Amino acid sequence: MKSLGSPKPIDKRRSPFRVRAEKWMPLLGRAYRWLMIAGCGAAILFALIFGFLFYLRVQALPAAAISQTSQMYDIRGNVIDTFHAGENRHSVPLKSISPYLIEATLAIEDRRFYDHLGFDMKGMARAVFVNLEHLRTKQGASTLTQQLARNLYLTHERTWSRKLKEAMYTVQLEMHYTKDEILGMYLNQIYYGHGAYGAEAAAQMYFGKHASELGLAESAMLAGIPKGPKYYSPYMDMKNAKDRQRTILMTMASQGILTKKQAEEAASELLKFVPLGSGKQDSFAPYFRDYVRSVAVDRLGIDERLISGGGIRIYTTLDPDAQQAAEDAVKAGMPADSGQQAALVSIDPRTGYIKAMVGGRDYASNQYNRVLATTRQPGSSFKPVLYLAALEQGAVTPVTRFKSEPTVFTYDEGRKTYAPGNYNKKYTNDYIDLRQAIASSDNIYAVNTIMAVGADKVIDMARRLGIDSPMQPVPSLALGAYPVSPLEMASAFGTFAAGGVRSEPTAIVRIEDSKGEVLYEAKPKAKQVVDAAHAYVLTGLMESVFETGGTGSRVSAMIHRPVAGKTGTTASDAWLVGYTPELTTAVWVGYDKGRKLTTAEAHRAAPIFAAFTEKALAAVPPKMFPMPEGVVSVYVDPSSGKLAASSCPSRRLETFVSGTQPTEVCGEHGGAASANGDGDAKAERSQSWWRKLKRWWTN
Repeated sequence: MKSLGSPKPIDKRRSPFRVRAEKWMPLLGRAYRWLMIAGCGAAILFALIFGFLFYLRVQALPAAAISQTSQMYDIRGNVIDTFHAGENRHSVPLKSISPYLIEATLAIEDRRFYDHLGFDMKGMARAVFVNLEHLRTKQGASTLTQQLARNLYLTHERTWSRKLKEAMYTVQLEMHYTKDEILGMYLNQIYYGHGAYGAEAAAQMYFGKHASELGLAESAMLAGIPKGPKYYSPYMDMKNAKDRQRTILMTMASQGILTKKQAEEAASELLKFVPLGSGKQDSFAPYFRDYVRSVAVDRLGIDERLISGGGIRIYTTLDPDAQQAAEDAVKAGMPADSGQQAALVSIDPRTGYIKAMVGGRDYASNQYNRVLATTRQPGSSFKPVLYLAALEQGAVTPVTRFKSEPTVFTYDEGRKTYAPGNYNKKYTNDYIDLRQAIASSDNIYAVNTIMAVGADKVIDMARRLGIDSPMQPVPSLALGAYPVSPLEMASAFGTFAAGGVRSEPTAIVRIEDSKGEVLYEAKPKAKQVVDAAHAYVLTGLMESVFETGGTGSRVSAMIHRPVAGKTGTTASDAWLVGYTPELTTAVWVGYDKGRKLTTAEAHRAAPIFAAFTEKALAAVPPKMFPMPEGVVSVYVDPSSGKLAASSCPSRRLETFVSGTQPTEVCGEHGGAASANGDGDAKAERSQSWWRKLKRWWTN
């Protein structure tokens, strides 16, 4: 039997455990080295962060941005308004600010203010989620500290360098100041609109009390304004302001600061606001100044903070003499005890420059600018737009006749009817021509005209003249049934005065920054939108409004210069829109809430227009409207619309676009047309001009 021999001894150095250990040792070694590297990297990173934070801690914050006075100038270079943040800023300790305002501000702006270190990570995450969900910037996450850093030390440009600086200054603010100190600085510098910076200035301006005296409802109202002073100021838009106030109160209730009942009671509380504006400078051209600011911000993109305290200079088109004349005319033309409102805007038709603007009777009690209101029907003052379209299309001439009598019109392929009526149901019950129709404001003639030319052509003309208000192609369009703003009407009539050239209404000539560099310079667009001959013929026809028998004849003695225009009256609105070669003016009178006008109230627009025009142009000699090429003057027989024979008892000199004048001679009275009729007409027109000028000069 073969011996197996003794067992082979085990090599302890090569045990399975050792084998496995030898296998894992290289991996463990590499992991250890990476761990050491990571540890060193983390140590270096922490050291850098610590060093950076230490640097920020010992580094002084920059001087806060100091606001500079911004100014607004009239056309002559006189200052008409100044803006300076410091002039309406009253810093007070945090303890002198109502706890309600503090709580309301924190609730809506930064509810975790006392918990974060300058950056609200939860808020940022929520904002990112909401913005991604809506695929647009719908919610922000800036803390009060971030806002304070931006407002004190930085501009509002959207660049990465600015955002980095904002983060640095935010950290420094948190390092250098306590939370209460940061909150106090924020509430003393935040912008509340209308030049008011800080809670104390805002409380005084809006409510006439100290910030410490503000109640819950008042505090919630103020807390909502900084989000957008232009949109949430109760002076600008009460509905937006109340909606924002209610949002803040409900937010406070949801956070447990208030009960729902307290929030509802505060939301329903009636607040008493102090009228905006006081002092002589504040009372001069306030509606125009507001309009200029809105144009600068909304159209030109100028930062509102730059206007309020950036040292910029805004050069406007306002003529101080014309503005004073406008304010005086409105004041004198409206009884002191009347609740009726008025608006006036005047434009230089040669440039489009707005020379005067009065948006209401009392800016201190009501800042609504009625010059811009697109809610009032122009009535018959819209008819010149219709007649210009008809003249251009050849649908009518100055001697085209329609019968003035009660008439029922059919339209929309006979499916609809329209039965307009004349004012006070006055009709001639005979044929009248275009000059008579304009002078007497005959509605039947106007509707006959729109049926002949087509309502779509009238709308097209309105658009060319700068009227953008909504309109429908229906017969009532002829009678001014669709609302138009006084500014649109003045601009449209300015095109008539300028021989068919429309210049864009302009209020701002130039804007310069504090260094004198031009931020904006106006380049008004002037475009020939209507043939000069048609505009001139229409102007001649509208001069009849101020002559005997015209709807504006009651003020003819007040005007000592050539003038054309048109009155307009509805149940709730009265207008006179007219012009000279130098000035186009729209005047509207009525009630804000649609109250009907009495006859006496409806007659107030014309005297305001006349008084303003005469005073504004007192230093300007009377001028005739220049006659362009392409017009002819002939004698006509008004009763037939034909060329007047030498024996016609009532000859009238009439102007036509060349080629549209009548060629048939009236034979009803015997005789024949003068062989030198055109020469006689020119001589008569020349004599007529001199007679008119003599009358205007001597009146």
